[in-house]
Amino acid sequence: MAAAVTSGPGWVLGVDSGGSGLRVALAPADAPAHAVSTASREPVRTGPGGIDAAHLLEQLLPMARTLLRRAAEAGAYGAAEAEAPGLVAVAIGAAGMATLGDDLRAVLPHALAQALGVRRVALAADAVTAYAGALDQRPGAVVAAGTGMIALGTDLTGWRRADGWGHLLGDCGGGAWIGRAGLEAAMRAHDGRRGGSAALLERLEAVFGPAEELPGLLYPRSDRPALLASFAPEVARCAADDPVARSILAGAADDIAAAAAAVCPPASSGECEVALTGGLFKMGDPLAVPLRAALAHQLPHARPVSAAGDPLAGSLTVAAALATGSLRLPRHPRMLHVSL
Repeated sequence: MAAAVTSGPGWVLGVDSGGSGLRVALAPADAPAHAVSTASREPVRTGPGGIDAAHLLEQLLPMARTLLRRAAEAGAYGAAEAEAPGLVAVAIGAAGMATLGDDLRAVLPHALAQALGVRRVALAADAVTAYAGALDQRPGAVVAAGTGMIALGTDLTGWRRADGWGHLLGDCGGGAWIGRAGLEAAMRAHDGRRGGSAALLERLEAVFGPAEELPGLLYPRSDRPALLASFAPEVARCAADDPVARSILAGAADDIAAAAAAVCPPASSGECEVALTGGLFKMGDPLAVPLRAALAHQLPHARPVSAAGDPLAGSLTVAAALATGSLRLPRHPRMLHVSL
């Protein structure tokens, strides 16, 4: 993405913090689609107090200053840096913000004001920035599915959330859920138990080695959800010829559709836009075909739409709306916390 020349109302910063690292983008407040971005592959730490605000700032501030300097050097302001409009709003979308974001909410607004001179700050759950990236500020529902799975919907008066409870309590239909179900079917085949899949056992051993060694590989890992999710594409590859793999994906589709149905707001026209976003949907037809059928059955008034952008684009959308006084997405103390 290339920066646009602007003499407009200043800059906005969008941040996407997740399991794969930190992404940061800078754009004119009146043209958030024209952004420059940078990324770190180091995920922000989570400790006993939740998401570590100091570690986020340690990565974010140098990245933000670099983007601002590059924009100024490129003449994007159309004026000397001293005369240029500054950073006017920041939106940070973070995985775990709703349940683990207390430190971020306590620390970041003041820290960003001190370090970058910005007072308009939005702290959002990553599902909210995924929503804003997919549907902008329209009512509807978004299902974000990768390793985990969460559905979020709004009629612009409040949020409805379904799942996103992690791989032990939920994330039903997500990558870790599919991968775990596939590995369980493989282990059943290894043992000779009912419900097993020889095809999935063959894939397990090709990917991880002998089946009996899998527990020792899996259980000590701190990244168990990601390891489980890494097997989901193998389930998809087997689905054409293996009824067990096909049944797993049909179950995932039912759970995803159920989550969408739980959050989709009623509309006067009887129609609800539903956008699907996240890496899980790159599986293609093995998941997409049963999901279309499940949505048609469980949510017949849904209108599936393509996601317009990703969570980083969504964070810029929120920041630009905050900067221009046009934020219509519902504020919420944990889902979308705003400081002015």
